[in-house]
Amino acid sequence: MSQAEAAGRGAAKPQDQGWAWMVLVAAVVLQGLTLGFPCCIGVFFTDLQHEFQASNSETSWFPSIMVAVLHGGGPLCSILVKRFGCRFVVMLGGLLSGLGMVSSSFCKSISQLYLTAGLITGLGSCFSFQAGVTVLGYYFVRWRTLANAVASTGVSLGFTVWPLLSQYLLDEMGWRNTFLLFGGILLNCCVCGAIMRPIQLASGSLPQSAKPEEEPGSRAEEAQLSNGASSHHPTLQQHTRRTKCFQMLQKYLAFDIFCQNKGYQTYTIGVTWMMMGFALPHVYLVPYAIHNGVEEHKAALLISIIGLINIFIRPFIGLLSGHRVFTGRRIYLFSLAVLLYGLSNFICVISAEFSVLILYCVILSIAMSGIGALSFQVLMDVVEMDRFSSALGLFTILESITLLLGPPLTGLLVDITSDFHYVFYNSSFFMISAALFMGLSFCALEKKNKLREASKAHLDNPSRYQYSEMPAEPKSESQSLPVVEYITSI
Repeated sequence: MSQAEAAGRGAAKPQDQGWAWMVLVAAVVLQGLTLGFPCCIGVFFTDLQHEFQASNSETSWFPSIMVAVLHGGGPLCSILVKRFGCRFVVMLGGLLSGLGMVSSSFCKSISQLYLTAGLITGLGSCFSFQAGVTVLGYYFVRWRTLANAVASTGVSLGFTVWPLLSQYLLDEMGWRNTFLLFGGILLNCCVCGAIMRPIQLASGSLPQSAKPEEEPGSRAEEAQLSNGASSHHPTLQQHTRRTKCFQMLQKYLAFDIFCQNKGYQTYTIGVTWMMMGFALPHVYLVPYAIHNGVEEHKAALLISIIGLINIFIRPFIGLLSGHRVFTGRRIYLFSLAVLLYGLSNFICVISAEFSVLILYCVILSIAMSGIGALSFQVLMDVVEMDRFSSALGLFTILESITLLLGPPLTGLLVDITSDFHYVFYNSSFFMISAALFMGLSFCALEKKNKLREASKAHLDNPSRYQYSEMPAEPKSESQSLPVVEYITSI
């Protein structure tokens, strides 16, 4: 043990006090820089179309790739965090994000933007965001729930500030110089990462997710396979590699849970389908408003209104859903929020007047706050906490696929029909159908579980609220994972 580490062990614990609150401030800024950033891309949509003579479908691939990589890069981020630590990964993400946007300012075609701003910036944002949330679990124990709730307000602040800043810079400097400046702004993720210095804690005070997840007997099995492989048996060597590969997939991609847990299976399918329509208003709302005669500044203000309302509504819904009354019923609140999101899109179809669009943004923001606050809370309800990280990996990868495909396919439909209304028709279809699927499916699962429990124990009163294949009682705060709350741009 080094002298610094020994001094760290002898000093007062940094958790829930002192420098921990500076780390929380850095996490707020980090979420605003990363998760909030993609919301401003719609401001540049029309200019990029004219610059590269691209269709709606071709242009929408750029923000779709960025958001999809931001979500789908979670398992890779987890591997890097385990190997190099949170601080390094946050700063690496800041470098990638800045490099991606600086490179984007020199792009000569829309396809080059897919690589620079889409892939590189999206991957960098993923690294910075998820590693930044992970480190909160090390710095906060008693106040971990509050810390995650406060950190999530950074997303709403980003939604509020980025569109207004983007429109101002676009008018003053053009999109190329704006992207160049954005590269410098995103480099501030490195500053946030520098604040998140590693801490040395006693083993008993580490959050559960910081401890390696191993299946019982995995070390013994791996040792036996390694000893056998070392005795010049190629077959055993191949079997060892396959076993390690299988263990890696089990750890980061929970296919076994997907096949066995009906609650997780239903919820994952529902959210994956929902994501086909979730991102459409964020990508196309500003172009739709400009297309219908709304001034560019007012069009950018619409996205900021969504973010401003999110600042107040999202924490409130998060706290409300934690009440004992909603134990085991959060899936129905989530389905209701998804349904409201889908129904609100019909407001844009009725009229494109600015006052009507403001009303639409208010209702959409309330629904979006519910989705963002509840999405991972529901996932905690349907999956055992010791397998949550692996279940989260599969969950984010599947939803990133539909996030990638939704806007370009809808853009292709708009190109064919020349009618922006199909953006909101499509969004409503996917959101409403997903809400009905999840709500009705979980209702059926709940009834099935009640009948099963009643047949096994006639004297015991089965839980009224259990709808999954695991106990619905919430676990203690010390058992919660630091990376699972508010990890989403939704």
